[in-house]
Amino acid sequence: MSLWFPRLASDRVLRRHSLVTPFALTWQQSNSDRIYCLNERAELEGIQRGMGLADARALCPALQTLPANREADAHFLRLLARWAGRYCPWVGLEGEDGLVLDVTGSTHLFGGELSLLETMRERLFRAGLGVRLGLADTRGGAWALAHHGAGEDLSGRIAPPGKSRSLLGGLPVAALRLEGSIVTGLLRLGVRTIEDLYALPRSTVTRRFGLEPLMRLDQAFGHREEAISPLSEPPHYGVRMSLPEPIGLTSDVMAVAEKLLDRLCDKLEEQGAGARVLQLTMRRLDQVASQVELRLARPMREAGRILPLFERSVDEVDAGFGIDMVRLEAVVVEPMVDEQLAAPALADGQAGDKGVLRPLDDLITRLGSRIGLENVLRFVPADSHIPELGFSLQPAAFSEAVKEWPRKGAISGLARPLLLFPPEPIVLPLSSQEDAARREPPAQFRWRRMHLSVERARGPERIAPEWWWEDPAWRSGIRDYWWVETRQGWRLWLFHTPQNALSHLSSWFVQGGICMSGTAIGGKGAGPQPGAVLARAARTDAPQKLFGTLCDLEFHLPHRGVASGGTGHPCGGAGA
Repeated sequence: MSLWFPRLASDRVLRRHSLVTPFALTWQQSNSDRIYCLNERAELEGIQRGMGLADARALCPALQTLPANREADAHFLRLLARWAGRYCPWVGLEGEDGLVLDVTGSTHLFGGELSLLETMRERLFRAGLGVRLGLADTRGGAWALAHHGAGEDLSGRIAPPGKSRSLLGGLPVAALRLEGSIVTGLLRLGVRTIEDLYALPRSTVTRRFGLEPLMRLDQAFGHREEAISPLSEPPHYGVRMSLPEPIGLTSDVMAVAEKLLDRLCDKLEEQGAGARVLQLTMRRLDQVASQVELRLARPMREAGRILPLFERSVDEVDAGFGIDMVRLEAVVVEPMVDEQLAAPALADGQAGDKGVLRPLDDLITRLGSRIGLENVLRFVPADSHIPELGFSLQPAAFSEAVKEWPRKGAISGLARPLLLFPPEPIVLPLSSQEDAARREPPAQFRWRRMHLSVERARGPERIAPEWWWEDPAWRSGIRDYWWVETRQGWRLWLFHTPQNALSHLSSWFVQGGICMSGTAIGGKGAGPQPGAVLARAARTDAPQKLFGTLCDLEFHLPHRGVASGGTGHPCGGAGA
């Protein structure tokens, strides 16, 4: 049996949003939008598949369109295949808009072949789907009747056993699933029906058009076998254990969970997958079920690492009069490839990067179980030459750690500071205000109530604002950045705005830096801050990779503000 959904994509969309006006789905092809699928009303207006959207709107100005989603269409077709499994166990896909069923030995269960087709068409029509059906001894014959069978009477689309040729002979040659070029060539020769092709000498057809026409002809008439590849059921990652006696202790529940985890992890390893979200269900004697959900920072399939993460949540479950059934299911599963735990070069006992990230993933999972995985954030470099936009905050559970941050400007090669804060204007002495138009750093200036003298300066690094990004802080125009070392022990990152040099506004600002004498730089008017300490610790070369990785994390406590991290560069900033 063959099921063809001529308007599968548009019917899927219109099932939720019914329209009586012309409607079509568009697909971008060769830098132009074309009609991908349309409803029956749009076909009456003369619109066809493959037509350009501009031509379609010229024919029908009232045409409503939406972009096509081919992935959603494929998923919907698989759902239909699962639904068709109620009529026979052997269901496969037929292209992108059809199904093929092997109903041998199943038709009598539904009152015969005609009754089966009528039942399926009626159910699909109530679901808002248009379908054409065909039934024959062969797969090719059923496809031909479904696509090119005349009339709406289903009895005319059922080929009697052993008499497929009499019913298929009058169909066009396109019903043999041939390529468009072959169909065009046959029509030019006057071969319009399947019976005309069958009457031609086989050697002549093979010499002119190759082996495909005769192969399709033999498959339609049953002279050559054509197997149906059924859809395989997706693996089910769920295990359960029914207990002869109820349990209520946390240790007993954890012991059962350990056995279930071993079985589940073995199944995950066979499929090359890892669990991302696990759900532990505990059913009590009074039929009340308690569920514990564990969201992991990375796909895992090691039972020894996953089991301790359940203990805190299991301990809070009310066992009542006892638990008699425990079920463990991997709700979200992702592909997981085997990874080398330690590099061969690290034979001296040092841990590799993967060995360091394993306890970090467990830590993120533990924190995420308390405050939510989306509230544990990581600083990730961003592709921007603007210092304030050179990083972004992303959930640590759904992003990868960066081994090395870009520390230098892309053009000048000057190092970027680890600590950034909002630009703070500096005050020039009266003797230096006349030289405010100079582009070199001033010899003396005042910043945060301190009089500083410049020892040496490096620069400039000119950065222009990004015209495609509206940022009020960069409305002043270009900036020339300088590294300045003062005699008082400060190393500051200054910038100069040449366009403000001749105005009453300040043209020199401090935006970052570090105090080489040991005092941390915080926000405006702030004292020593933990963020700056973390920045200095991350800059050292001590082999504490896990601590250095933790410096890239930020924890957002719901309704309680930020626990660490700031508004500037990672590991520091104002408000840390």
